[in-house]
Amino acid sequence: MALQARAITVLQILSALTLIFSITMLPPIFMELYFQDGELLPYLITFLVSIGIGILGWVPTIGYKKSVRTRDGFLVVVLFWVVYSILSALPFFLSTTPEISFVDALFEGISGITTTGATVYANVDALPHSLLYYRAQSNFFGGLGIIVLATAILPLLGIGGVKIYQSETPGPFKEEKLTPRLADTAKILWAVYSVLTLIGLVAFMLAGMGWFDALCHIFATMALGGFSTKGASLGYFNSLGIEMVAGVFSILAAVNFALYFLVYERRSLLPVIKNAEFRFFMAAFFGVTAIVCGWLYVSGSFELLDSLVHGFTQTASVMTDNGLVVANFPAWPGGIVVLLMFSSFFGGCVGSTCGGIKAMRFLVLYKQSLREIKQLIHPRATITLKVGETVVQDRVVQAVSGFFFLYLFATVIFVIALVFTGLDLRTAFGTVAACINNMGIGDGDTASNFGVLNDTAKWLMCLAMLIGRLEVFPILILLSRTFWRF
Repeated sequence: MALQARAITVLQILSALTLIFSITMLPPIFMELYFQDGELLPYLITFLVSIGIGILGWVPTIGYKKSVRTRDGFLVVVLFWVVYSILSALPFFLSTTPEISFVDALFEGISGITTTGATVYANVDALPHSLLYYRAQSNFFGGLGIIVLATAILPLLGIGGVKIYQSETPGPFKEEKLTPRLADTAKILWAVYSVLTLIGLVAFMLAGMGWFDALCHIFATMALGGFSTKGASLGYFNSLGIEMVAGVFSILAAVNFALYFLVYERRSLLPVIKNAEFRFFMAAFFGVTAIVCGWLYVSGSFELLDSLVHGFTQTASVMTDNGLVVANFPAWPGGIVVLLMFSSFFGGCVGSTCGGIKAMRFLVLYKQSLREIKQLIHPRATITLKVGETVVQDRVVQAVSGFFFLYLFATVIFVIALVFTGLDLRTAFGTVAACINNMGIGDGDTASNFGVLNDTAKWLMCLAMLIGRLEVFPILILLSRTFWRF
């Protein structure tokens, strides 16, 4: 009976989330009707399929209410991302301009919802407007997480969402909430996300973009997703102003969204300025930016102003795992490309839309390394690890260390696997870095697009993108024998 009750709970939540996803098919339908691209059918079919699946699962469970336990939260998150991935791939697979295989469609769909921004399309400029919009929208809803959005709605349906939120939320401090009620927290996060998106839309338009390009690029930028309407990405516009907007909003999107709420509530910038993770992130960012800008100028790649703007924007884009490209980035000096590829593992702050390992974890590991040195010098001393004014418990340090190991171990395994599929080491590393960090810019053969990968490599990178987005543990938990001992 317990197993049956849990299965009903999981089915009920998955159905509710699928119904919510079906609503996201309406904007692409409106875009198709506006631009008359002749691609209405893929969105209509996806809408009908998703709403049909949602209703079939929801109706039999109406009236059944049960709280979600921790293991149920992990199960719902992973299963929904599988369903979400398949449904997100349908518009790409059903589209006839151009026709692509299912594995290509799945890769593109997962790349969108995980905010990776890696594309299999060789000619993005030729895609229909509705499909370009759909790609950007998939970044937008994947950015803060459709499950976090659903957390604001599920309580209205009588479904608890705490465990789902904690399973979906990245970072070592999952239990932190802005408000006593989790639904209110999710609403606040989405409000901040939406307001910044609106401001960014206006900024892109003032910088010279048309409304459609501006809308798609701010969706991609705030989600740190990287899908562009142009094959040359930001480089197509040849505008330093547009690049600066993209760079600034990449940084804004990489900041813990909870800090924005605190700034608004307290009418002060002190919550941001005093935040240890933010200061650590900005120090690392400006350090890498200074190296990149200086290297571009000294190497003669660009004049001084261009070196500063291109260097700032591209560093912001790669380090925050946005993935927008300026000034033909893959052709820059090899040392810069490698430096930025490694910086993509750093990511941004916990509670943002970025990928990667995240600044907080690096900060905890850095503090732990310093504590270990002091402990070796003074073996009997009791040394407390603190981040800002917060004492970090040993359990958190252990979790961060475990995650760091598993993340790098998964990266190495994927690189080796891609080499076995026939890729050279440079391409393999650049491809894995792009996918597992949800950054989207490849290297070597995948510098321009990922359509050159063989099907086996694409399947592996679909898994890498999901592992990066869910931060390893939820998937490993489901593969654990202990998890299934009810």
